Amino acid sequence: MHPYRVAAVESAGVAMSDQGFSGNLPSLLVVDDDPVFTEVLARAMERKGYSVQLAHDVASALDIAEQESPEFAVVDLKMPGGSGLLLVQRLRELDQHTRIVVLTGYASIATAVEAIKLGATHYLTKPADAEAIIEAFWQDSGKVDVPVGEARPSVDRLEWEYIQKVLNDCDGNVSATARSLGMHRRTLQRKLQKRPVRR
Repeated sequence: MHPYRVAAVESAGVAMSDQGFSGNLPSLLVVDDDPVFTEVLARAMERKGYSVQLAHDVASALDIAEQESPEFAVVDLKMPGGSGLLLVQRLRELDQHTRIVVLTGYASIATAVEAIKLGATHYLTKPADAEAIIEAFWQDSGKVDVPVGEARPSVDRLEWEYIQKVLNDCDGNVSATARSLGMHRRTLQRKLQKRPVRR
C-alpha cells in the first residue's frame, strides 16, 4: 500500500491495523529551529502513523532529504542558515510529489503566495497542531469559509517578510541581498536575527 494512502487513512482518524493495512510508514521531515516544538510535534506525528526525522536548520534538512526524499515535510519559515522558502524550493526539486506545509509565526499574504509558488502544499501560522498539519497535507484547494482577518501586520513584520522575499530571490546570499536592499550587511544580519512583533 502506498504511504500516501496510509497517511490519508490516518488523517481521517482510522487506525491502519483496523483496516488490515501493512507496509512502510509515510516519511515526514520536520524542520524548525525550536527543539522543544520539533520534539513535541514529532511524537504527535509518530502517534498518527508517520516515520519522523528532525532537522533544526536548512543545511541539516537538505542533508537528510538528499539521502532520501521525504513524502511529507513541515518547514518553518524562519531558521538559521537561510529561509524556509529556500528549503521548500529544494525539496520540490528533489521530489515534486513531496507534500510540504510551511509554518510561520509571521503570517502575510506575500510570503504565503511565495511559499505556494515555490511548491508548498499549504501554509499555516503557529501554533499548529498535528491534526491541522495533516489536514493541510491533503488540502489541494482553498476554503471559502475561512474568516477574513481585520488585523494589519506591523511595519516590522512587513519589513521582515520583504527581506525574506529578497533573500530568497538572491538564493540565500546575505551580501547580495544587502546590496539589493541598499543596506549594510551587518544591518541586514541584525534584522534577520530580530523576530518581528506579532499582531
